[in-house]
Amino acid sequence: MTNTSLLAPYSASPIGHLPNRIVMAPMSRHRATQDGTPLPVVADHYAQRASAGLIVTEGIWPSSRGQSGWRFPGLETAAHVEGWQRVTDAVHAAGGRIYAQLMHGGRHGHPLSRIDEDVPAAPSAVLVDPSRVHVRDGAKADPVTPREMSPEDIRTAIQDFADAARNAIAAGFDGVELHGANSYLIHQFLADNSNLRTDAYGRGSIADRIRFAVEVVRAVADAIGAERLGLRLSPGNPQFGMAEADPGPVYRALLDEIDGLGLAYLHLTDNDGYPALTDLRPHWHGTLIGNVGENGDPTTREAGEAVLAEGLADLVSYGRAFISNPDLPERFALGAPLQEIDAAHLYTHGAQGYTDYPSLERELVSAQTSTST
Repeated sequence: MTNTSLLAPYSASPIGHLPNRIVMAPMSRHRATQDGTPLPVVADHYAQRASAGLIVTEGIWPSSRGQSGWRFPGLETAAHVEGWQRVTDAVHAAGGRIYAQLMHGGRHGHPLSRIDEDVPAAPSAVLVDPSRVHVRDGAKADPVTPREMSPEDIRTAIQDFADAARNAIAAGFDGVELHGANSYLIHQFLADNSNLRTDAYGRGSIADRIRFAVEVVRAVADAIGAERLGLRLSPGNPQFGMAEADPGPVYRALLDEIDGLGLAYLHLTDNDGYPALTDLRPHWHGTLIGNVGENGDPTTREAGEAVLAEGLADLVSYGRAFISNPDLPERFALGAPLQEIDAAHLYTHGAQGYTDYPSLERELVSAQTSTST
């Protein structure tokens, strides 16, 4: 019988024993140096949140070719590996488990926000939706049309994912999550309006459309072991102008292709336009992490436990709640109120709005001190 409590332990997965079913979802926070090395404060941030059943990091570019934003972190160089080793050491010392999310930007990115100052490459030369994009130093600029990836570019991107996955394991991560969601490169190959190719990676058939995703999954599984690999998908997510008229057949075919590989998990985002969890759960026989807060209201404890009760997922990921509540599992356990997000410092580069949210214990001590004085 399915345990419907977010606070119940979970062990039926290659991930290993998890003390609860609450996953910290990946969230970009811009706390890296200009070369993509995570700042020292990043280790503090993730260690504070080590009580999550599993942490998935912010999106990390696998090579400068996949860099999508200024001061986003990378996993390409020795400095990157060393920086992330400090993070994984801190999380493990606090008793946590942490996966690195590898995020290739594809058409996301701008010469003014990329180390190489080049035009990004994507499945097709299709402009990203926003009329203005963020670049370095808080400025905005008109988006640039990406160049269409050549067959050699595609092979290189697949290799970049595999190389970065090896670097993640060298840096001490427990595993890797491939970002196949939310309008980034793998999603761009899957979606209707961002993939206009007519070759083996394009519109000829569903098999062509899923080919890139399958090849990346297989390459990374070969590099580090399928048991240390997760995949995140967001079928039908319209972020940044993505369009998928009929996601079901595409994503069913993708899951049927990779279901038997023995991946650590599938991380699946639901949305109002397409009930991904309901439709795709029968096509996935491994551990499934459900996310029901994307493009909607923040997920409550009750909403997360409803997903478990319906059997749609084994674990539930939380994003915004973890930003301002480093001890979210404890707050859920005690029914304590959640703290508000310091929105002004979401994407700045220091500790404010990042590591200065008090734990429940600190809040109680502070309240007792105030009362006694």
